[in-house]
Amino acid sequence: MLTDEQLKKIQGFHFKTRHLASDLFAGQYESAFKGQGLEFTEVREYQPGDDVRAIDWNVSARFGQPYIKIFHEERELTVILLLDVSGSQLFGTKQKFKREVLAEVAGMLAFLAIRTNDKVGAILFSSRVEKFIPPKKGASHVWRLIKEIFTFEPGDLGTNIKGVLDHLNQVVKRHAIVFLISDCMDADFETPLAIAARKHELTVIRISDPSEKDLPDVGWTCIRDPESDQVVLVNFRNKKFREKWRAYQIAQHTNLNGLLSRAGVDLVEITTHGSVSEPLMRLFEKRRKRC
Repeated sequence: MLTDEQLKKIQGFHFKTRHLASDLFAGQYESAFKGQGLEFTEVREYQPGDDVRAIDWNVSARFGQPYIKIFHEERELTVILLLDVSGSQLFGTKQKFKREVLAEVAGMLAFLAIRTNDKVGAILFSSRVEKFIPPKKGASHVWRLIKEIFTFEPGDLGTNIKGVLDHLNQVVKRHAIVFLISDCMDADFETPLAIAARKHELTVIRISDPSEKDLPDVGWTCIRDPESDQVVLVNFRNKKFREKWRAYQIAQHTNLNGLLSRAGVDLVEITTHGSVSEPLMRLFEKRRKRC
């Protein structure tokens, strides 16, 4: 049963993501992700400016004047959202928690999918696959997705990207548009990532918080790992420690970029204090030009 506070928050996100998925944004999405082929619909008389390669010579010979074939894109696609619900998503030092940003991104992508008559489903994961929501259409389905993201309590707090990619490769047999939305605090998933990238159109959306790279100078502080629940006492005033941590985070990000580049996977960076729509618009524009 939802509390009044949860319901109010979900309704707010539902309205916001639906509003952001405007007609302009939906057009950008549609041009970025094309259908898998063309479907013949009809023939009509040739008109000046038509592509001569589309002329149906058999029909033209029968009627004694040129006719062309008309095709429409087979539009209906399946969108699968791989959603990280591990403990690290409950972190945030700026405007929002990472899980709230994840909900906003997922909601916007889901609305974009249904506005263009695509189906959308989701796999929620932590250190294991927590829940599979089969692909469907309709605004009520998007409502369910957003509700699940906000209210779902994972059985474990760790992160296993390899596991969710293996699951995707096993259960989603047909070509799909796949978005992996996570902070990517994991390793050793290069092989299933490469397999998923060959089978599907895969994009990784990495959600981060600025304090994860640039530690604040706040002196001795107890910190808790949200995934292992381990508590340690750290001196954040130690400049060398902060510099080493920053170098480590930069190296991790460089490794992720290299891994995705080798697999031919696009990376979208979204932070807890930045815009959600602008990075997605840049992705759609990049893919549109590539198409």
